[in-house]
This record gives sequence, C-alpha cells and structure tokens, in this order.
Amino acid sequence: MSTNTFHKLRDEIENDIVAGVYEPGERLDEVQLATRFGVSRTPVREALMQLSATGLVEIRPRRGAIVADPAPERLYEMFEVMAELEGMAGAMAARRHTEADREALVQAHARCEEAAKAGDSDAYYYENEIFHLAVYAASHSGFLEEQCGLLHRRLRPYRRLQLRVRNRVGSSVAEHGAVLAAILAGDEAAARSALKAHVAVQGDRFSDLTASLTTRRRVTEAAR
Repeated sequence: MSTNTFHKLRDEIENDIVAGVYEPGERLDEVQLATRFGVSRTPVREALMQLSATGLVEIRPRRGAIVADPAPERLYEMFEVMAELEGMAGAMAARRHTEADREALVQAHARCEEAAKAGDSDAYYYENEIFHLAVYAASHSGFLEEQCGLLHRRLRPYRRLQLRVRNRVGSSVAEHGAVLAAILAGDEAAARSALKAHVAVQGDRFSDLTASLTTRRRVTEAAR
C-alpha cells in the first residue's frame, strides 16, 4: 500500500469518527474496516494506532479500538494550550529563523494560497499543516517542535473540520500572511500574537466548530 493510499484510509476513518458514523464507545472492528476499504488488516491496524495517538481512538485490552468521546471543554482546553505553544514557536522563529527557514515558510504559504484559490478545503488543510510544521522547525527548539507536533496531531480532525466552516479558509490564509510577515520581520511579539489568535478557537469560532460536529452527527443519524 502506498503512503498516499494509507493516508486516505486513515483520513476516511478519522472523518467518519468526527462525522458520527462511528459513535463514542463503539468498537472499530479491524475485519469489517478491512473489508469495507478493500485492504488487509495490517494497514487498518496501523491507521487505528495512529488515530489512538490523536485521542480519537482508545486501544483497550481485549476490546481493541474504541471510539473516544472528547468533551467540548476538553477540545477547548487543547486548542487553548495549542495556541500558547504555537505563539511561543512563532516568537522563537522570529528570533532564530535561518534563510532556509525563510524559504520553507514562504513556499508553504504560497501553496496555501494556491489551495485556497482552488476552493479545496481538504487540500488547504494539508498545505496548512506544512506551514505550521515549518514554523515549528524555524523555532529551532527540538522539544518545543516535538510538543507542538504531538498536540497538532491530536487536533488534526478538528482543525480540518474547522476549515470547512464558511469563509474560514480565506481568513486562515490572511492570518498566515500576518504570521509570515511578523516572523520574517523578526517581530517576536507580533509573531506570538498572530499565531495565538490564528489557533485559538474562542467565542463564535468555537461555537462554529461544535455546531459543525453536532450537525454532521445529526445528518449521519438521519441517513441511517
């Protein structure tokens, strides 16, 4: 199985969990999933292990993979911490970035702009992820990069869903532009502030996210 095919398998399972196709507490049967996607159990098992690292799935003894149920309060807390960590990474990147980092950030932002213009929120999501990883790398703090990466992976499905809210991709691109400008200008305070505001889901944005989760689950239930 190619890397792209595996990622598609993992993303399909991830999307179905977020959309409510698989309900909290439900067991994810490897045989059934393998049959559904026309693959062996090995890539399904690997996908479930990766999803357990994001907190979407719990691997329990004798029960296997179980769909987790993160409460809205827990999601808010994770985004809150993510905003602080990314703000720190942005400030460090403003102070420490190299010419190679500059090039990586500029190219990542350009690809985000292209995906946004194409109107493809999923494609934008992947380019957006590369941009954020470039910021972490530019911080030149191995430990911070590691911690940002871990929490980023845990929030993957929710960040993807958030991008499907109307006009969010356009806003995200503009926010990236402000982050990029601050980092390249060496403005630590502006970079920290721009990244914290970009990642935080407060007020209307958090309401939009939780409403999207609720709506998708209701639609799924009605289709059953």
